[in-house]
Amino acid sequence: MIELPIYNKEGKQVDSLKIDPATLGGEVRVALLKQAYVTTHGNQRQGSARTKSRGSVEGSTRKVYKQKGTGNARVGAARVPNRKGGGVAFSKTRTREDFRTELPKKMRRLANRNALLAKLVDNEVKCIDSLSFKAPKTADFAKLIRAVGVDRTCLVALAPGNDSALKSARNLAGVDCCSVDQLCAYGLLNHRYLVVDKASLQSFLDESAFAKETK
Repeated sequence: MIELPIYNKEGKQVDSLKIDPATLGGEVRVALLKQAYVTTHGNQRQGSARTKSRGSVEGSTRKVYKQKGTGNARVGAARVPNRKGGGVAFSKTRTREDFRTELPKKMRRLANRNALLAKLVDNEVKCIDSLSFKAPKTADFAKLIRAVGVDRTCLVALAPGNDSALKSARNLAGVDCCSVDQLCAYGLLNHRYLVVDKASLQSFLDESAFAKETK
């Protein structure tokens, strides 16, 4: 069992939560996490990278100046690759627009749970007893994450409708927010820490346990 400490907003441990690794995949599966990360990253590609050849660059094709009598080196059109503003010698054409790949649903769900397990094993999950705020205030949230030891990028998982915490956290550098039901392997692996409140984490674990029982 993994014993996760629960902190209050001042950074003091007030409780702990026992988590069964079996509900999150039992062990960290590096190959699966990499596959899920690469798949999500590739699905975000636009596939629009391309460069212009000398025939695609806008401009005249006439000879810049006459061949002889100027004392300069001979030169042809202004759009040749060796001149500023000219085309690219071996231009990259748009040969592929869709980089999307798919993971089977069971693999994707297991990767999401397994990414959380990897964070738990590395002590990179900061669980707060409550992330409710009377009013949105960025300074209060910045003080909270410093108190629990967050010194790098972090992903804040919030319960749906928790607008005060969302507005408090979204303007901080290196902090991204998402709904707890949108936690995925890509988001977890792309940030050093996960900040989540106890109720939201418990709901995610309960859903993971249910998925494990019904697979």
